Amino acid sequence: MNPVIQPAHIVQAHELYCHLTGQKLRLDFVRERQWYELLHQGFTLEQVCRVIVYLQREIREGRRNVGALKLSNLLQPDRFEEDLNIRRVRLEPSAPPLPPKPTHAPSHLDQERGRAEALKHLQQLKHSLD
Repeated sequence: MNPVIQPAHIVQAHELYCHLTGQKLRLDFVRERQWYELLHQGFTLEQVCRVIVYLQREIREGRRNVGALKLSNLLQPDRFEEDLNIRRVRLEPSAPPLPPKPTHAPSHLDQERGRAEALKHLQQLKHSLD
């Protein structure tokens, strides 16, 4: 389901872009339509902000061309979605899986058996190296 886009949403998005990039661009019909298309596909102002900040960082670090922030490039939904997804991949990797926790603590007898088995393996390894 696509969200209902009000003219105020479009103005808000455009003002956010201008504020974050330090530009003063008028909101003409073509830009209004581009903003409408992007927002109509379900992208949010928060996501717009994230992508702009991500692109600015990439440009500063020399990995992207300043043209990536050009409004007509940014507002192409397929490019926007790719940049949003790349930003997530690079900056928010999932945490490595934690080893499973034992359901119960090993008993003293189990610990002793484990130590004896480890000692036996070490002795076998030592004999094979001699």
